[in-house]
Amino acid sequence: MAECQNCGSHVTEVYVRVFTPDSVESPRVCPNCEDMTRGRDGVREQRS
Repeated sequence: MAECQNCGSHVTEVYVRVFTPDSVESPRVCPNCEDMTRGRDGVREQRS
């Protein structure tokens, strides 16, 4: 099972297939990373 690179939580293979590029095996952030978001330039903290 894949793990989030940010928090280490387990994510499903379906989540990996949908939210990561083909060359990446584990997502940079997941739904458990409530304070982080994906952006054009990578992962960053959410803005208020």
